[in-house]
Amino acid sequence: MTRERYQREGQPGEAHGQGDPASSALPLPTLRVMDAIALIVGIVVGAGIFRTPSLVAQNSTGLASVLLLWGLGGLVSLIGAMCYAELASTWPNAGGDYHYIRRALGESLAFLFAWARLTVIPTGSIALLGFIFGDYASQLLPLGAHSSAIYAALSVVVLTGLNVAGIRLGKWTQNLLTVAVVAGLGMVIVAGLLSSPAVPPPATGAMAGGAGHAGWGLAMVFVLLTYGGWNEAAYISSEVRGSRRGIASALLWSLVAVTCLYLLANLAYLKALGLSGVAQSDAVAAELLRRVAGPGGAQLISLLICAAVLTSSNATVLMGSRTNYALGRDFPMFAPLGRWSARAGSPVNALLMQGTLSLALVGVGAITRRGFETMVEYTAPVFWFFFLMTGVSLLVLRRREPDVVRPFRVPLYPLTPLLFCATCAYLLYSSLAYTGAGALVGVAVLATGLVPLVLMRRKARPRKNPLHGGRTPWGIGRQRSA
Repeated sequence: MTRERYQREGQPGEAHGQGDPASSALPLPTLRVMDAIALIVGIVVGAGIFRTPSLVAQNSTGLASVLLLWGLGGLVSLIGAMCYAELASTWPNAGGDYHYIRRALGESLAFLFAWARLTVIPTGSIALLGFIFGDYASQLLPLGAHSSAIYAALSVVVLTGLNVAGIRLGKWTQNLLTVAVVAGLGMVIVAGLLSSPAVPPPATGAMAGGAGHAGWGLAMVFVLLTYGGWNEAAYISSEVRGSRRGIASALLWSLVAVTCLYLLANLAYLKALGLSGVAQSDAVAAELLRRVAGPGGAQLISLLICAAVLTSSNATVLMGSRTNYALGRDFPMFAPLGRWSARAGSPVNALLMQGTLSLALVGVGAITRRGFETMVEYTAPVFWFFFLMTGVSLLVLRRREPDVVRPFRVPLYPLTPLLFCATCAYLLYSSLAYTGAGALVGVAVLATGLVPLVLMRRKARPRKNPLHGGRTPWGIGRQRSA
């Protein structure tokens, strides 16, 4: 597809009949491949690697199985990245997954994806990051039995308030705090690998969650959560310079780097603490530094991780509110979310809605007393369902649009995308079968999206539009200009 044709067909504003120059303008290709690699690594290597290793260890039977799980996580992510590389290089679009699902599977499923972005995925991620912040902040200043939940709620309120007020962390601050997570992980790796091996505890039998199919399934949910974020590269696919194959190179090399970092980090945890030590800790990096360097080391790493988590959480608050703003712009029923505050320079209504839902989820996590795990359960089934739908979109578009020029093609097609879809289906099953009530709540919240979907379809008045098979999409293009 030529750049001119893409400008006519590929952008949401033009395709949906909005037609104003601002909405139909293309993002400029300003990123080098190395810039994209650094961005993807920065997105993926987040706070999860300081929390999920203990949960993976709880569901593993030995050191070898832990390392195998993390290696498999990297391989699965690499397979998925190849599928996304074909989609992103063929149809570079700022809509990412939403654009692929809409193009292949239709408006209804695309709306449910947008609904999930409003109610489940970013809000669950904000609450999840809040609990990681709470676990490590509690190492510095405990606030009682609900310390982690209190800190999580404070992080949601403060970061939402800053964005509503229009206060932005400066670029230098964001970069500095991003360096904190890399520095903290590097400190953990060096300290753990240079430490004396942990003394194994007396044999007491297999760990409770570690045996069998259920243990592996749940462990992979946590592993792939930690690898999550590489799919965000789809949103910058139209901004990478040079050949469209550049986004494929960025995805592949970044995931190789992340896999190596994660394996080294887990080797460090296991050497310093042993399998049981890792499994029993809620703040595994702080425990490692406490054992190697004393209380001062634990406090330093906790401080670095708190800064890094707040950076990730602030980015999630900001980006999540923008997707909710887009939902309000595209679907008239949600028009209040699509209002931009000129004073604050932000979508205030979208931020307030997102903050309210995130606080409610923090409350759910506090009630269950398993805040982080509950938020993983809440988001995982919905996340893996739409990952599966993106894989299916690749198969559908290969069949429906075989003549479109594809700068990057998935190797070993159709085996590779089928393997990716099978993995997503297994993780979807695992996130429902082996987790708690949080998973059912997440699915139920997604299902509530069927109500506005049905209402909007009933109110729709299709009109001719040659770009959509003779009719305008039922939900898009009829909103009031902001």
